[in-house]
Amino acid sequence: MTENHKFQLGTIGALSLSVVSSVSIVICNKALISTLGFTFATTLTSWHLLVTFCSLHVALWMNLFEHKPFDATAVMGFGILNGISIGLLNLSLGFNSVGFYQMTKLAIIPCTVLLETLLFRKKFSRNIQLSLAILLLGVGIATVTDLQLNLLGSILSLLAVITTCVAQIMTNTIQKKFKVSSTQLLYQSCPYQSITLFIVGPFLDGLLTNLNVFAFKYTPQVLFFIVLSCLISVTVNFSTFLVIGKTSPVTYQVLGHLKTCLVLAFGYGLLHDQFSWRNIMGILIAVVGMVLYSYYCTVESQQQKASESSAQLPQVKESESDPLIIADKGSEIMSESDPKAPAWNLKRDLDA
Repeated sequence: MTENHKFQLGTIGALSLSVVSSVSIVICNKALISTLGFTFATTLTSWHLLVTFCSLHVALWMNLFEHKPFDATAVMGFGILNGISIGLLNLSLGFNSVGFYQMTKLAIIPCTVLLETLLFRKKFSRNIQLSLAILLLGVGIATVTDLQLNLLGSILSLLAVITTCVAQIMTNTIQKKFKVSSTQLLYQSCPYQSITLFIVGPFLDGLLTNLNVFAFKYTPQVLFFIVLSCLISVTVNFSTFLVIGKTSPVTYQVLGHLKTCLVLAFGYGLLHDQFSWRNIMGILIAVVGMVLYSYYCTVESQQQKASESSAQLPQVKESESDPLIIADKGSEIMSESDPKAPAWNLKRDLDA
């Protein structure tokens, strides 16, 4: 099996793991929050990250991955920024209508595209832009209902979008710049994320719910679902870093909207939530956008590889005229064609 095929299988596995784990945690958290009344989302997320760190520490002790320290300042800044973005998203939901919050989540994709274009000169073809527009239109139709605006909620939503975009772009760039796997990055950044949310979580939850997380009555049923949610979150956080590292922040956001559609469908099928033809039409349009996005990404990736191969071909032909050059460069060609494979390897989507 070639390295390209292994990479493709790894990417498919990462995407599948992310979808299954995220949909599972949403169903679990819905039972915990809606049925059992445990509405402390930010504090729960801090527990998720703490359990994730402990699980990775056990995995490190078992030599399942290698600890690779790198720029401590970058790790600390990244971890704190991730924690702040989660808190801002929860505040955005608390101070806005559900419809405006969904619009906030939809705005993350165009904002990410804009930032990657400005900061990294990354180009998105018209076909990719069109498929993203169709996707956003479909998710908007399926999820956005009321749009009630207020100044504080709008400011919080803007800050949530910016911090989320920057944090997800950093997830991708840090892994490539420092040549660390998603597991290594998650292990080092988890403590900072967890501490940030553990400090601000009870305050934010109290502000949004007028309840005290420490005064809540923890029945055996509540504790069971909290433990289950924390265990599932290990896979959610791991797959988040894995997907962004293997693909891109934009692809991760596209995947997030797929999860939204699946959660809507599961809610209707399993939990008997209200469903309308508008929801069905929006999901179908969103699926069309996802299929087009996947198709155009695959086509453009193949075209890029073909152009790189054709660019290398003249160099090989020039070297064929001198056997000594071939002998001298043989080891270099082998080392370039067989690079050391990186050790491929949160959130986090409480609301999906």
